[in-house]
Amino acid sequence: MTNPHGTPIWYELLTNDAAGSKAFYDAVIGWNIAAKSDAPGMDYRMIATSEGSFVGGMMPLTDTMRSGGAKPTWLFYIGVDDVDATAKLIAEKGGSVPLGPFDIPGAGRAAMVTDPQGNLFYIMRGSSAQSSTAWERTGIGKCNWNELASSDQAASNAFYAEVFGWTYPEKMEMPGGMGDYMFIDAAGQVIGATVKAGIQPGQPKGWQFYFRAPDIEVAAETVRRLGGAVHAGPMDVPGGDRIIVASDPQGVNFGVVGPGRQERQGA
Repeated sequence: MTNPHGTPIWYELLTNDAAGSKAFYDAVIGWNIAAKSDAPGMDYRMIATSEGSFVGGMMPLTDTMRSGGAKPTWLFYIGVDDVDATAKLIAEKGGSVPLGPFDIPGAGRAAMVTDPQGNLFYIMRGSSAQSSTAWERTGIGKCNWNELASSDQAASNAFYAEVFGWTYPEKMEMPGGMGDYMFIDAAGQVIGATVKAGIQPGQPKGWQFYFRAPDIEVAAETVRRLGGAVHAGPMDVPGGDRIIVASDPQGVNFGVVGPGRQERQGA
């Protein structure tokens, strides 16, 4: 894996209903989630875009996982140069390491970690010589934006800066005195933003990921038709895109981003 330290490289959906999640997200985003696993010894199904590149994977929760507290959710993997050293640093900076570091045969080395506010994610060093393209700022079907709603925004920003080298070069004042929307620069790329928890309707504390669909209006209609909920939008955002904040039929939050009206019309 050649992705720089501190950049997102993979997205993972934990689900109680693999068939239902496949039907829902394939229709909403335009993905092709594998109907069965190709991974030996585990049920792990790859999430592919319409063009065949991979965004992440889907893992059905087992009874053992649920008994240990696992719930349906979206997670992401942050690429690092050294998993063991980064896991040690995370613990030193007030986070935790619930699992690992551990080797994934044929994929690399990873650890499940949390930040000091308890937000769960993975760190990983992939073994492939190819770069991950799961995050791509405007790629169709890819994750275009990573957004952290934090219970302590200043502390979160400091933690991710110390562990991953993130900076926050720009910010946008939120209306009504709700604080600043602070953009994240990771290795020279703006990958998302941090915000104070409770500002965005329907968005709980923690990480939320926005995946690009061809038409945001159609995506919103499809979310509702297939038993999900749209908590905010469709609405315009700076840069010309339109977004929704939504949840799937299992209550898992996610975002969808699509081209604005003028872009769709070719203006």
